[in-house]
Amino acid sequence: MAAEDLLTDFESRLLKWIAASDFIEVPWSTKRAAEAFEVSEKEVYEALSSLTNKVPDLIHISYDDGAIRIAAEAP
Repeated sequence: MAAEDLLTDFESRLLKWIAASDFIEVPWSTKRAAEAFEVSEKEVYEALSSLTNKVPDLIHISYDDGAIRIAAEAP
């Protein structure tokens, strides 16, 4: 079973959204992500943490110039 098969529905949708977006040039906003998916900010943080564990080759999170930057590849 591939690692991406272990993702929850929300984790999968979040990963695809990040992959389709530009959070390298445009700083990441957990608040905006929570609003877009109609979940709490805590749920977004938990999903990001889970993604880095489940599919570390598909997501990269860094901190640059005072903001979080996220890049991902869709499975």
